[in-house]
Amino acid sequence: MKYHIALGRPLNLEEISRDAAERKRPRHVMWALSQRLGATVHEPGSEPVLPLDKLRAKIAGQPEHWAMARALSSQLGSEDVVFCTGEDIGVPIATLCGAKASRPKIVMFAHNLDRPRGRASLKLFGVADRVDLFVTNAGLQSDFLRRFLKLPQDRLCMLGDQTDMQFFTPGSASPDKQKPTVVGVGLEKRDYRTVAAATCDLDVDVKIAGFSQDVQSLAQAFPETMPINMSNCFYEWPDLLQLYRNADVVVVSVIDNKFCAGVTSMMEAMACRRPVVVTRTQGLSDYVASPGIASVVNPGDAGAMRQAIVNLLQNPQEAKAQAKRGYEYALKHYNSDDYVEVLASQLMRVGGELGVTLRRQAQALPV
Repeated sequence: MKYHIALGRPLNLEEISRDAAERKRPRHVMWALSQRLGATVHEPGSEPVLPLDKLRAKIAGQPEHWAMARALSSQLGSEDVVFCTGEDIGVPIATLCGAKASRPKIVMFAHNLDRPRGRASLKLFGVADRVDLFVTNAGLQSDFLRRFLKLPQDRLCMLGDQTDMQFFTPGSASPDKQKPTVVGVGLEKRDYRTVAAATCDLDVDVKIAGFSQDVQSLAQAFPETMPINMSNCFYEWPDLLQLYRNADVVVVSVIDNKFCAGVTSMMEAMACRRPVVVTRTQGLSDYVASPGIASVVNPGDAGAMRQAIVNLLQNPQEAKAQAKRGYEYALKHYNSDDYVEVLASQLMRVGGELGVTLRRQAQALPV
């Protein structure tokens, strides 16, 4: 079997790998997966876009995704397994490559298909009959796919999120830190208005890494007037790592959603052994189910968030114990190295090679 990874956006994985080796940034799991399987990586942007690509993109993906899928449909056959990193590229590949008589085996990561555009693309393009395995990191998405597409259990894989615990590690706070620090990271579905309301009268520095060129996203996430103790700016990877290490509390404040927005910053904070306050959304419910790993509050509840933050600041031993539990939980369940191994095994299973590999391993064991 030949393995392929179809990216939803251009990424220089080799450059990322070099930077990661110098500890300038986290490792990328798609690079690790490509090395694990000897996979060819494909990214959109190099193929000419046709009018039909633009028309199809009104339902799913972008025109460049359909252009790439067209190119791959002429290259891939029954001896190929292609992993699509999201539905943006997965739906086009399933539609065009999956229509072939001698089609490749297709595995698609589903981030957020339980919405009108996602539902329409699943039905209109007959995706259920053309994807061999759906992978998702949110229980609600898995339940939706099973129910909506009537999929058997062996065509669904629930794979929890991951973080690079070789990059995000515990460490000392900066020597020039002056006040207790509350940190928030990320912008997707974030609710920093509630964070502002919860902390505006506290004697703390609130530092947010939610930078974006998208003015609308910033306006939705932040209050119209930032409190005097709150700042927001862009952090390079090493600076972001130090920001986590400086945090007395990391707050993951998101609006309710059906996918797990916020889980990445939650895992990064836990990997740095910092106490976390997180909102209990539908998408994050799987990740906050284990008791004691985080302080959990309801979305938009500024009073409960304030109380959780103050409790951790005023009870350092309790905060330390919670951070330790979160760190051990993340190390056990959400380590990127384990993530790559599980995903590689799933792709090999779809390719029909996992059984062969296991038999070879068994034969190699001493009697």
